[in-house]
Amino acid sequence: MEQQHTPGPLAIDTDDIRLDNLLKWAGITTTGGETRILIDERRIKRNGELETARRRKLVPGDIIEIEGIGTYQVTKE
Repeated sequence: MEQQHTPGPLAIDTDDIRLDNLLKWAGITTTGGETRILIDERRIKRNGELETARRRKLVPGDIIEIEGIGTYQVTKE
């Protein structure tokens, strides 16, 4: 799960995307279970607030901070 990633914008071509799908698509995690572990360890923040739902819908403008991995902003392609 602790892979090297380039923090920054993550462009989506839809109006929204689920958190677990975004992290898998970006190569940050490989399964929804890994996303759940990060949430359970209180390592994911969305717009500065601790995230509690792996299926949270994200929209362009949302900022995802993952402790020990990086900070990413959801953008529209």
